[in-house]
Amino acid sequence: MFRSRKLLIATKHQKESVIAPILERELGVICFVDETYDTDILGTFTGEIERELDPIATAREKCLRAMKINNCDLGIASEGSFGPHPSMFFVNADDEFLIFIDTKNNIEVIVRELSTSTNFNGKEVQNQKELFEFADQVRFPTHGLILRKSKDENTDIHKGITDIENLKKSFEQLYSKYNSVYVETDMRAMFNPTRMNVIEKATQKLVQKIKSTCPQCQMPGFGITDAKKGLKCSLRSSPTNSILSYIYVCQHCQFIKEEMYPHNKTTEDPTYCDYCNP
Repeated sequence: MFRSRKLLIATKHQKESVIAPILERELGVICFVDETYDTDILGTFTGEIERELDPIATAREKCLRAMKINNCDLGIASEGSFGPHPSMFFVNADDEFLIFIDTKNNIEVIVRELSTSTNFNGKEVQNQKELFEFADQVRFPTHGLILRKSKDENTDIHKGITDIENLKKSFEQLYSKYNSVYVETDMRAMFNPTRMNVIEKATQKLVQKIKSTCPQCQMPGFGITDAKKGLKCSLRSSPTNSILSYIYVCQHCQFIKEEMYPHNKTTEDPTYCDYCNP
């Protein structure tokens, strides 16, 4: 279905370096990038352009616009968000969505990779000592930095700083003008190898989902759409909040499959039972 077809990777941040090798090897596609396409029109991490859509809708719009401009019927785009982990509130997370669109066959496959592997951070600094301490903490210079007047200031931003001299110069310029400097990690993929690793993992997950075909119509993208809780406690046989089954639904023929005991467990330890361990 995909072999030898051209696939557009909608990015201006060099994500093709980790996405293309996996897709070309696993799907047989021929990847390319439109260097003139500006994905920042849908939002920037530094806030000059606010992202108006949710991450999935943004990735979809990014992909479809690029495909239309290039008259291509096969494309992929990603969108990342950074902030507190949804369940571990004191830990920052990288939340990456990848979307694969085939308009020829009416296929859309979406995956999410939520990872605590991120150096996402920011801090107001008053001197070079504080600046360099922050830089060491976030793995500079292998990971880029951004300097600006303050956290919410969207003008006079120095991006993509990856060497010590440029870091010193940018700090001195801003501090002399504003008597305050905010330093943060540059989360654009080409300046953040840690984020690039998460995108690579998301791509591997995407390929697995594409290769998962519906048992009834054989269309790609047959993936988990829901999870049922209720795995029984081994001591009381009462339902727990642990996963009992996964639900798969084909987006083409609506075939439904329920996979019982997906983690190869037919009972749960009483430790995780609300009755045994309230």
